[in-house]
Amino acid sequence: MKSTFEKLIQGESFRTELDEQIVYELIDRNEQAVWSLLLASGCLKVKRYNEYMSQFGEWKQEYELELTNFEVKTMFRGMIRKWFHDVRSDYNDFIKALLSDDVRMMNTYMNKITLEMFSYFDTGKRASGAEPERFYHDFVLGLMVDLADRYMITSNRESGFGRYDIMLEPRTGQPCTYDAVIIEFKVQAEEEKELSDTVQEALRQIWERNYNAELTAKGIPEAKIRNYGFAFCGKQVLIGGGKILCRRSFAF
Repeated sequence: MKSTFEKLIQGESFRTELDEQIVYELIDRNEQAVWSLLLASGCLKVKRYNEYMSQFGEWKQEYELELTNFEVKTMFRGMIRKWFHDVRSDYNDFIKALLSDDVRMMNTYMNKITLEMFSYFDTGKRASGAEPERFYHDFVLGLMVDLADRYMITSNRESGFGRYDIMLEPRTGQPCTYDAVIIEFKVQAEEEKELSDTVQEALRQIWERNYNAELTAKGIPEAKIRNYGFAFCGKQVLIGGGKILCRRSFAF
């Protein structure tokens, strides 16, 4: 659902089956119920509708949905901002540090946020039934929502020989103003003695799998691409990387 909301805020649509009979007690565990509620309340509208027969001989209804209008889009963006209201100053400083390639300050602010906000149940090895890496991925992605006017923000997409975690691609007309950014997340493995080893592994994965391929194919020079490795162990965070000087240089 996080990926779908990301598409909606960027003006895209998505396809899904819907159950028009909304059962409210299912909303916290049934994705179709959420989309049905948002459609019934006017937050979503039907762009296209298709009725087809499944391979089991059943008639299915598929809806292509999008946000109703600019006001609804603004409302959702406002809701996301409120989720981070308590750390707004740190959040703003983190974004400023990211845009200016200030790795030291990025580390300072991210560690402050994680220490004050996160619990062991979020970041531990048994983090709420999910991998800690995914938890951090979603959190950092949420911090970047205000950059949507300057960047195309995508996550878990294919590029080169794998799937990067987060990519910030300058919007049309702004490639000379802003650097492109690729971020890879790694939770410290048992064989890695230091978080710095985990950062190096994240950066090595970006370069060896050529995650920059999608950006360079669009004409963005490597000198305008920054790669970051985010390493985590519980509430400890270490960020490394920045502008590429040499693919074989793993210093940060």
